[in-house]
Amino acid sequence: MNHARTGLLLAALTGLFLAIGYLIGGQGGMLVAFGIAVAMNFFAYWNSDRMVLSMYGAQEVDRNSAPGFYGIVAQLAERANVPMPRVYIIENDQPNAFATGRSPEHAAVAATTGLLRGMSSEEIAGVMAHEIAHVKHRDTLTMTITATLAGAIGMLANFAFFFGQSRDANGNANPLGMIGGIAMMILAPIAAMLVQMAISRGREYEADREGALICGQPLWLASALEKLEVLAHRIPNEAAERNPATAHLFIVNPLHGGAVDNLFSTHPNTANRVQALREMAGQSGRRSGPWG
Repeated sequence: MNHARTGLLLAALTGLFLAIGYLIGGQGGMLVAFGIAVAMNFFAYWNSDRMVLSMYGAQEVDRNSAPGFYGIVAQLAERANVPMPRVYIIENDQPNAFATGRSPEHAAVAATTGLLRGMSSEEIAGVMAHEIAHVKHRDTLTMTITATLAGAIGMLANFAFFFGQSRDANGNANPLGMIGGIAMMILAPIAAMLVQMAISRGREYEADREGALICGQPLWLASALEKLEVLAHRIPNEAAERNPATAHLFIVNPLHGGAVDNLFSTHPNTANRVQALREMAGQSGRRSGPWG
């Protein structure tokens, strides 16, 4: 999925949000919905990174406290030509990682202790290259806005149910009615979720490709993904289970229940991702080895 298609999907999500506002309260309702969307995205723009890092109890580290891990991130950031992100470690046995922040200049990357203990330095480099790719492409901001809009659509859909028989500011009957309100309450969040997941899956594929280019070794990331797929389903991530709306941030789905490559998954199928990376390695003639 390229950036143009991501933009179209975001536009569709925004349009759905405004349409629900219009159906609830006419033009006035649409303006209120637009105001809510702007306010929520403004808040998410400035605070999403601090919120998600706090949710997972992430601790910031530097070259003195975590020289190996910090050094890997620093080298990858230099290779990707992005500012050095803040680096965090999460005390969690499940191997996983994510990136957050509103821009490359205000980005942070985080890895769990399970990842740092269970992966080789090459595999860690592959994973963190994937996260640096998200930073480079500004995916962290895109997915924050997507999650905010999807959540707001769910909120408005509930309003549609309760105000399904109300009238708008001009005294016209709400076209939804009670049945329409119920349908909106059910279908609108599903539609928003499908768009959110389509954007998330597309950005993961792009980050895999760019991450492989950044570290120069597609097989490092492929090897890490194979291990992550197995271990993430064996080892629970209680913080993620309490905050499922953040699952799309991680390199692999942190929630128990799997991640098949269909409309209802935030992550692409791992086997498909690994296959794409192996094909990329074959085309470049690269194999695991020193940094290239």
